[in-house]
Order: sequence, then C-alpha cells, then structure tokens
Amino acid sequence: MEQKRILVVDDEHDLCDILLFNLRAAGYQAEAVYSAEEALLRGVTDFDLLLLDVMMTGMSGFELAERLKAEEQPRHIPIIFLTAKDTEDDTLHGFSVGADDYVSKPFSVREVMARVKAVLGRSIMQPLRKEKRLVAYGGLTVNTDNKTASIDDEPIALTRTEYELLHLLLSHRGQVFSRQQLLDRVWPQDVIVTERTVDVNIARLRKKLGCYAACLVSRTGFGYCFKIEN
Repeated sequence: MEQKRILVVDDEHDLCDILLFNLRAAGYQAEAVYSAEEALLRGVTDFDLLLLDVMMTGMSGFELAERLKAEEQPRHIPIIFLTAKDTEDDTLHGFSVGADDYVSKPFSVREVMARVKAVLGRSIMQPLRKEKRLVAYGGLTVNTDNKTASIDDEPIALTRTEYELLHLLLSHRGQVFSRQQLLDRVWPQDVIVTERTVDVNIARLRKKLGCYAACLVSRTGFGYCFKIEN
C-alpha cells in the first residue's frame, strides 16, 4: 500500500521533530516546514494531510487554510489544526475555514496519531451510493468519481466535509438526518465534535449553493434534509 504523505506546518522546531519521528515510525512519509509562507512556497498538493499550527509568526494557520480551500488543487486535502487556541469559538472557527479535526495544545503524541489515522481513514471509506457516478437535482450535480460539485456546470468550491454532507443529503432527497446521524456518517468515528459543528458546516454549505440553498432545510427537533420541491 502506498505510504500517506503528511506535511507538518508549525514554528516550534522541537515539536515538529517529535511529530516527524512518530509519524515516520508509524509508516507515514512526513515533512515539516516552519511557517505558512514556507508551506505555500513548498506546495501542498502532493500531500495527503496537513498538520497545521494556528498561531505562527506572519500568516496564521487559519489564513493558510482559507487560502488553500479557495484553490482547486489543494481544496480537498484534509487539515488537522494543532493549536493552543482552544475556546469553543476558536474550534468552530477552525471548522468554518475547512478543518477536518482540531487538537488543542498541549496534547499527547498518541492522541495526534489517533486523529491522523482517523482523518486519513475517511479517505478510504467506501462512498455512499458508489454505483452512481453522478447525483443531481436540477442544475446541482455531485460527481462521485472526482469528488466535485457544480451548479449549471460551474464548479463549487467545497471542503471535504461540505462535499460529504451535500453528497449524503442529495443522495437521500427528502430523508431527514439527525445531527448525530450526520456526525456518524460524515465525520470520522475517532474525532470528537459537537452537534453544533453540523450547524456550522450546513450554514457554510448553504452559502455556496446559490439558488439551491433553500433546499437544505432544518426540521426543528429532528435534523436536516434536502427538500424536494413539489
């Protein structure tokens, strides 16, 4: 099996050395850079996962994530934030800019390795309704081969989590999913997130769906569904 490639972006050199040692010992190919600017110069498109510090000199990890998620090539690379900013607002902001997981400092190396395994594991999970290459409603289309979505053939810039949410709801139009069901189906099992995280990601997804935003509806007391217009 091909080794997964991981890039550590953190300005703490000693911490990078510890993470690199443990990642390589676990069988991953791992590299480190010490600033967001250096990560941009290095390029990230050949990596399978980013371990990204938030509070760095110069460009922050949040800013770097926003830049990467706005570009076509690195958009779907999963990101785990490593940071001392551990308030609920910080965590939700991390998810709002495209994080797949969020680990607060100080942390145990074992915890980080478990999160890495969980996030990477999602990329090899069998896709829902894999027999269907395209899932569509009107001009809204999800392509399950290349993991993209479009409206009237115009690409939509989605994070991995947004894509999975849209794919699930669009594939089961009219079916209501509770927040816990969405967490179970979209987020890795080993990742600890709250039900409010679902609301944040749904709100972010709505903003990208244009005229189809109203199709993502909340059923009070139950959850979310993709509404079928009569």
